[in-house]
Amino acid sequence: MTFRLRAVRGLVLLAGFYLMGVVLLSAMAALDWLLVTPLFTARAAWFEGMVLTVTVLLAAAILRGMFAFLRAGRLGPMPHAVAVTPQDQPELWEQVRAAAEVTGERLPDELYLIAEVNAGVAEQNRLLGLLPGRRRMLLGLPLLAGLTVPQLRAVLAHEFGHYGNLDTRLGGVTMRGRKAVLHTVEVFHEGSTRLHYAFGTLYVSYARMFLRTSQSVARHQELAADQMAARHAGRDATAAALRILPVLAAAHTHYLETYAAMGRPLGVLPPPGEVHGGFQRLLAARTGKRLAALSVGQRPPRPHQYDSHPPTAERIALIEKLPADDRADGSADEPAALTLLHDPDRVFAALEARTLPQEAARLQRMSWDDLVMARAVADAEVWSRPLRVAVARALRSSAQGADGTVTLRRDATAEGVANDQLPGLEEILDAFDRGLLWMAVVDCMPKPHQAARLIGPAARNFIRPKVFDGLAGMVHLRLAEAGYAKPDIAWSGQPGLVLPEAWEKDMDDAIDAAVADTPDTAPLRALLVGLHRASA
Repeated sequence: MTFRLRAVRGLVLLAGFYLMGVVLLSAMAALDWLLVTPLFTARAAWFEGMVLTVTVLLAAAILRGMFAFLRAGRLGPMPHAVAVTPQDQPELWEQVRAAAEVTGERLPDELYLIAEVNAGVAEQNRLLGLLPGRRRMLLGLPLLAGLTVPQLRAVLAHEFGHYGNLDTRLGGVTMRGRKAVLHTVEVFHEGSTRLHYAFGTLYVSYARMFLRTSQSVARHQELAADQMAARHAGRDATAAALRILPVLAAAHTHYLETYAAMGRPLGVLPPPGEVHGGFQRLLAARTGKRLAALSVGQRPPRPHQYDSHPPTAERIALIEKLPADDRADGSADEPAALTLLHDPDRVFAALEARTLPQEAARLQRMSWDDLVMARAVADAEVWSRPLRVAVARALRSSAQGADGTVTLRRDATAEGVANDQLPGLEEILDAFDRGLLWMAVVDCMPKPHQAARLIGPAARNFIRPKVFDGLAGMVHLRLAEAGYAKPDIAWSGQPGLVLPEAWEKDMDDAIDAAVADTPDTAPLRALLVGLHRASA
C-alpha cells in the first residue's frame, strides 16, 4: 500500500473516531432528554441525577478529545524557549536558509532554541492541512553543542524533509489525529466511574486500530526525511548525526543529574548561564569513546508500542545502503555547530532564564569549585551521621567495669541529638577499640525491614559498607576543615574532592582495617597524626 493510500486510510479511521464520538454524544443527549420529559414518571430523583451527572462527565471527556484535534494544529506560545531572529544569529539562520534552498522549501517563520537534545518542526496548517500556514522550527541548544556544522546541516535537511513531501500535508492531519486519539484515551483512563472504564475500553480498541495504521504513515515520513537529508547533506554526515544523537542524549542526562542538579539539595545554583552552558564543558572534556562510555550499561528507553520513529539502527542501515558520495561525515576537524552562535554564553543565560522556575531567581549562585566543595561537605555529613548516631547510642547504652568488661543497657538512646553532641572521629575509633563496633554499633545502625533480623557474620557484612561510608565521610569532613581537600569539577570524570597523596593512597586500606571483624584503628590513626603534624 502506498503512503498516500495509508494516509487516506488513517484519515478515514480518524473520521470514524469522530463519528463514534458524535453517535455517543447523540445517544447520551437522547437519554438525558427522556429523563427530563414527563414520559417516564416512575423514576427516583436520585437516579435521574446520577444518570445526568455521568452522561455530562462522559460527554465532557469525548468533547475534550475531539477538540484536542483542533488544538494539536495550533502554534502556541513557547515560554521555555528562546526566539532567534536572523538579526540575532545570522550565521545560524544562514544554515537554515541554505537547507531550505537545497530542499526547495520556504523558511520557517519562527526559530526557537530549546533545552533538549532534539530538533523539530511544526506548521499551523489550514483547512485540515490543505493550505500551508505559519512554520516553526525548534533546535536544541545541547544539540548544537554536540553536533558539528556538517551534522547540523543533515539535521536541518531532515527537518525540512518533513515539509518537503507533499504527501505530508495529509500525513500531518493523521499525526494530529494521533494526538487527539491518545488524549481522548488518557481522559477516559483518568475517569473514576465504571461507565468511564466501559467507554474507555471502546475508545482504546478503536484507538489501537487507528494508531497501528497511522504509525506506518509516521515512520514513512521519518524515513523519507532521512533520505532527503542524505541527498542534500551527505550520506555519511546524516548517518553520523543519527549515531551521535543517542550518545548526546545520554551525556545530557548525565550532565543534568550530576552537574546541573548538584546544588539542588543545598538550594543553590551553578554560575549564571551554566545550568545549561556547563554541558559544552563536559563535551569538550569527553570526546570519542569517553563520551560514548556515558551510555554504556544504560538501558535504552523502551520504545513506545506506537512510536512514530523507526529504530535508529534501522534508519542508519537504510542510509548506509545509499551510494557513497564525496562528502565526509563531518565528525573530524569540523567546528561545532555551537560556533555558529554569536555570544553563546549570553544565549545559554537567556535559555536558563526561560527554563528555570521563578523562585530560582532567589537562589544563591556558586562557582563550580565552591559548589563541588559545598556538595561534598553536605554529602559527607549525610554519610557520617548514621554512624555517629549509632555510636552515640552504643556509648550511652554501655558501661565499662573496673575489669574492663563492657555491659550494655538497652534503655538509653541518642535519637534527636544535635550534631555538636555526636561523637567525633577519634571518639568513634575509641569505641571501635573497646569492641563496641560489632557488639553494639551494628545493632544501632539503621537497617531496612528485610535486614532487621540479620545476626552474626550476615549482619556484619551487611552493615560494614555503611560503616565504611560513615568513616570515609568523617575523614572527608576533617580534610575539608583542615584545608587539605580540594574541589575538582572533573568534567571528564566524577566531581568530588581531591585528597592529599597519602590519603588517596592509603585511606581505603586504613578504613578497611578499622571495620574488619577484629577492628584495627592504628593505620587510620597514623594518617590522622600525619595530618595534625602537617597542620602544625
